[in-house]
Order: sequence, then structure tokens, then C-alpha cells
Amino acid sequence: MAKYSKKAQEKIEEVMHEFKEGTLKSGKNGKNGKVTSRKQAIAIGISEAKEAGLKVPSKKNS
Repeated sequence: MAKYSKKAQEKIEEVMHEFKEGTLKSGKNGKNGKVTSRKQAIAIGISEAKEAGLKVPSKKNS
């Protein structure tokens, strides 16, 4: 099973910290308001890690 790289894990952890503080914004440049869902916060962290070129497993297709 594929694993996240250490740096990707740190990136997701950083985003989750912002979510818990209530400072994480959704949308391009944070224009769509605060993130209220834990799942949405994780998805933002994963997408930011992908954009940074970090090792993130591909989405499962069922």
C-alpha cells in the first residue's frame, strides 16, 4: 500500500492545525469563507501537498 511522504504528512498536519484554529479558508485565495468540515480540511491538505510535488498516493478507483 502506498504511503504519504514525511513532508506530505507535515503539510496535512499544518493544514489541520489551521482548521482547528478556525483560520483555514476554502476556495482560491480563501475567498469562500471558513472550512467547517474535517474531511474538507484533509482534502485541502492533500491537494496542497500534491501541488508542492510531494509523494501522495493516487485516489482509489472502485
